[in-house]
Amino acid sequence: MGLFKDIDEADSKYYFNVETNTVERGMVSDANHRMGPYETEAEAKAALERARTRNEEWEEEEKKWNG
Repeated sequence: MGLFKDIDEADSKYYFNVETNTVERGMVSDANHRMGPYETEAEAKAALERARTRNEEWEEEEKKWNG
């Protein structure tokens, strides 16, 4: 895949900005402040909650693993 196609595809995706708690289309904000890319706006809106849920699950698994 060429560079320009990759950029065009990235700019058509959705991202969640963790600094502003908003969904953005395309790579608008700094990479340090965004989660994604996501195919839909709804997926991007749910990104932070999904990450929290996964972290909780991983922490539980780690507790089980460590006894």
